[in-house]
Amino acid sequence: MKRSWKELLSKFVMFVLTSSAGTVVDLGLHWVLSNFIFKGNYWGSYWIAPTISFEVAAITNFCIAYFFVWKERITNRGTRSFFRHLAGYNATTIGAYLIKLLAMQGIHFIFLHFGWLQDWSFEPVLCNLLGLFFSGSFNFVMSEFVIFNKTGKKDN
Repeated sequence: MKRSWKELLSKFVMFVLTSSAGTVVDLGLHWVLSNFIFKGNYWGSYWIAPTISFEVAAITNFCIAYFFVWKERITNRGTRSFFRHLAGYNATTIGAYLIKLLAMQGIHFIFLHFGWLQDWSFEPVLCNLLGLFFSGSFNFVMSEFVIFNKTGKKDN
């Protein structure tokens, strides 16, 4: 089904605004994990912490998307529908996570190369935030055109 630019822009703005909750969850949990649990540990701060924080944020974002952003596209709100959409959303977040992780590592290595922010406890979080820009764009496209696609058929 064809979407108007106005409808697409409206969904994108709503997605960005509501996804800020997931961003706060991701960044806050990542900071706590990298600053207190994995402090000084490269693998913990740049691989394990962002993996945990991203998944918790993904579930937060899915619930917001399911119940608010694309609620009119779900005609049957049963348990089966919720978990079917969650499975699809979680599958696409793997792609988004890989994009985020690659961007985050690249940004971290640029910071290392230039000696920027190396003694700052928020450097892993800043790399994470910049990586979220790329993964968030991917997530919107997948949500709009795949997970919550407007097809005109009844939802199961």
